[in-house]
Amino acid sequence: MERLAHLNPPQRLAATTLAGPLLVLAGAGTGKTRVITYRMAELIRSGIAPNRILSVTFTNKAAREMKERTSELLGKKTRAKPMVSTFHSFCVKVLRREIEALGYPKKFAIYDRGDQESAARRALREIKVSDKQMKPGDLINRISRWKMGGVSPTFASDNVENDSDFLAAVAYRKYQNFLRSSGAVDFDDLLLLTIDLFDQFPDVLSRVQGAFDHLQIDEYQDTNGVQFRLVQQLVEPHNNLCVVGDDDQSIYGWRGADVSHILNFHQHFEGTKVVRLEDNYRCTDRILEIANRLVRNNPGRHDKKLIPHKMSGPGVRYFKYQDETVEAESIVREIAYLIKELDAQPRDFAVLFRTNEQPRPLESEFRRQLVPYIVVGGQSFFDRRETRDLMAYLKVLANPSDEVSMRRIINTPARGIGTTTSQKLLERAVRDGQTFWTGMKNRPADLKLPTRAATSVDAFVNLIQRYRNAVQQDPEALGETIESLVDAIRYDDEIDRQYSEDDQRVARRASVRELIDSVYDYTRRADEPSLTEYLQESALTDQVDESDKDDQLAGNSVKLMTLHASKGLEFPRVYLVGMEEGLLPHRRSIEGTSAQIAEERRLAYVGITRAQDYLTLSRAMARRKFGKTRPAQPSRFLREMFEAPPNINDTDDSSATPQPVEEISVASESLSIAESGDLQ
Repeated sequence: MERLAHLNPPQRLAATTLAGPLLVLAGAGTGKTRVITYRMAELIRSGIAPNRILSVTFTNKAAREMKERTSELLGKKTRAKPMVSTFHSFCVKVLRREIEALGYPKKFAIYDRGDQESAARRALREIKVSDKQMKPGDLINRISRWKMGGVSPTFASDNVENDSDFLAAVAYRKYQNFLRSSGAVDFDDLLLLTIDLFDQFPDVLSRVQGAFDHLQIDEYQDTNGVQFRLVQQLVEPHNNLCVVGDDDQSIYGWRGADVSHILNFHQHFEGTKVVRLEDNYRCTDRILEIANRLVRNNPGRHDKKLIPHKMSGPGVRYFKYQDETVEAESIVREIAYLIKELDAQPRDFAVLFRTNEQPRPLESEFRRQLVPYIVVGGQSFFDRRETRDLMAYLKVLANPSDEVSMRRIINTPARGIGTTTSQKLLERAVRDGQTFWTGMKNRPADLKLPTRAATSVDAFVNLIQRYRNAVQQDPEALGETIESLVDAIRYDDEIDRQYSEDDQRVARRASVRELIDSVYDYTRRADEPSLTEYLQESALTDQVDESDKDDQLAGNSVKLMTLHASKGLEFPRVYLVGMEEGLLPHRRSIEGTSAQIAEERRLAYVGITRAQDYLTLSRAMARRKFGKTRPAQPSRFLREMFEAPPNINDTDDSSATPQPVEEISVASESLSIAESGDLQ
């Protein structure tokens, strides 16, 4: 078939297997996105109605790319499209129609991380647990683990191992009750509540099952227990399930991903057909040689091996340095040399590391040597203070029962409603069984407030009611309404009050403008704009904001990023630094289980396979920890990659002095592991 001529034989087999359970094992750089989009197109050409296909992935960016590629393959004649969605977006669609059956309002709020921490802080305060005993962020992490394991607040106390876990379980119940009373859900609830809905209301499950004949899941190795249960429920009538993934790239166990889902897929779904994509078009043969050698040390993996299509590449280099400062100096000096003398582009380079603390010496050196760089995955636009303030206003306009957002904005900018007044209003509302908003609107006569505070509360209530009416009556003018609100609350004056430097004020005002512009952009492309939908779209943006990350990747600068953040990306030249025990593998995994070490090994494998042409590995012989310089041991993964004898100890080797940049320039890029002098 001419339309499949661009696919190799395994890709073609996967794209033309259109029924029953199908497991596509797609190694790094083997063209998995191409396969899953071609397969969708083949399903439609075979007569399956496009809207009967549900294709699920993990990020909005991946969903957009899949939609675009499928549209290109099908052409403009096909108006109907498959539903391409993230798990969370799909669940929101279901819940918007059906959540009232669970006792939640149809226009429920979706709490982001900041909102969650505010709710967690309140829950801890109610059970008299201080920040020293348990930080709100730590409570949220525990609650998330429980939710992703399908553990409800009722049964959380059955899953405790110590006093701290018990306190978290008690706080979990308070936290969940607070969300429910505020008409809000968090990110994990989107999945859990959908499963609850399906379990409690079989007619709802039947309607959703009946909407689709085929289900595709991308990045299946990243599914957690709740997502796996959701997949089982959705495909029960027909078993037409295709999953694409790679157990060797399962690196999110810390957030609930369970590699056993892909390893045991054939046991979960009877009659599974397995197709292996092993032809790698990204990396050189030398890079794949050490990648294959490393990952085969993991037990219980699917048997596969990446096959290179870029032959005779330069050797993989490995250097050890005196400490992390010398490591940074040498790497940045080499990058600067390659850019200046050999016309390499900064965008061609990525420096990868295991922990967020590692880039500090690298950043200092990049600045000193005037090499443009950016740390990818830094603060998201939606995490900026001014964005969070204004988003809280929008959340209140959409859902005034949202207490977290209401308390954030009640005196921001300052309007004479202090903490004491706010607390009085809240306590009275709780006593009367009302929401904070209702308590303010219907303030009882016997609640004595100072005259100025009472006037300010009334003015605030009028402001919110006025703009609530505006967004409901004219959703097409959402951008103009929000712009008017920003002026009405005099937010520019708040910026002037908070920041003394002119450049800070300019940057903060630009963020406000960026938010307003995002509302205008939304109303232009939405068929039926609504504030609720805009907030939903914002909440479902990937937790590291995609537009920010895309901007960071697009610029002509060296990219610094964690190994986790690098997944799915590729660069001509990659430096993987800090190849030491305690960093990679991380100390926590060394003290943990063999499964945790296996995940660290997969993480190293992901880092290696980001490199297209040049890969440099390095480590420090000593590293500063807690203010003291301590010796560092070479990562066990180095020995596994290069098959060095297990009894080698290189820490006494004096060859750690870095070579001059001229000696490690492109002319000698083919230095092998033996030539680096570390594992001889």
